[in-house]
Amino acid sequence: MKNIVIIATGGTIAGSGEAGKSADYAAGKFKVSDILASVPAIQNLAHIQTIQLCNVDSNDMNESRWIELRNLIHQCDKDPQVDGVVVTHGTDTLEETAFFLNLTIHTHMPVVLTGSMRPATAASADGPMNLYQAVALAASDQAKGAGVLAVFSDTIYSGRDIRKSNSYKTDAFEIGHFGSLGYMRDDQVYFLSQSQRPHTLTSPFSDMEIQKLPKVGIVYWHCDADLKILDFMAREYEGIVTAGSGSGNYGSAWKEHFHKLAKEHVIVRSSRVAQGIVFDSSFFDPERDTIPAFTFSPHKARILLMLALMKTNDKQQIRTWFETL
Repeated sequence: MKNIVIIATGGTIAGSGEAGKSADYAAGKFKVSDILASVPAIQNLAHIQTIQLCNVDSNDMNESRWIELRNLIHQCDKDPQVDGVVVTHGTDTLEETAFFLNLTIHTHMPVVLTGSMRPATAASADGPMNLYQAVALAASDQAKGAGVLAVFSDTIYSGRDIRKSNSYKTDAFEIGHFGSLGYMRDDQVYFLSQSQRPHTLTSPFSDMEIQKLPKVGIVYWHCDADLKILDFMAREYEGIVTAGSGSGNYGSAWKEHFHKLAKEHVIVRSSRVAQGIVFDSSFFDPERDTIPAFTFSPHKARILLMLALMKTNDKQQIRTWFETL
């Protein structure tokens, strides 16, 4: 059998609430050993080691925990006895952690994230099956070199494209127009496709030493949005991501202000709309002062911009990464 390390960070999968209820609970209350005890069949899939990195609500994940998680995965990769890693994580920000790892870990080894929408104390908790399938996926040779993966409700997602789309259903993650990578039936793995964009070993950021990330913030456009927030962002942050309407749009006053700010700041135009692509706009940015986020959501654009700014301030290079990663 394969040797799989489970790195636990908390989240709903480790949550506790009123017996049988799936709402109004506290995340990150049970240790990973407690969760494993509820899924004894996992021992038939692989030899399991566990590491409790932290035990928090995923809204308390931050860059220092991302970096610590990355370092732990690299330590596992150096151990010839470890064949794969599973990360248990809260669903609220799992897509951010998955995307960060997909761009920054330097390994061919399977890395799979999972969690749950119902706490461990709920009736029909979804965490045990998700964890069972995550271990099965991490132990599969098919997952080698596939980039960071996530599995929920029998579906295999790419760490690049996974997106939470529902706040309470167990099937909370969307496939969207990029599609899933495959599906699972119990412990059987069925890949239908693979991510064609650079990741892990082929990512330009996977071989970097990361101790601290540049400060990048997201500013949300809405009708009548105040210009003062843009000045604040320009003072306090090294990079700015806009969550615009439609295809990364905003009002005429913001358009003029961004034209000035973009002379000295790196600004990425993304969209608050769940689906779609943000391209260059001859109307909203005729001089190409800003960088379109292309397929990335505002929070993933923020992560990519942070990593990009560690290497360069050259807007053309950053634009290329947004278009090709």
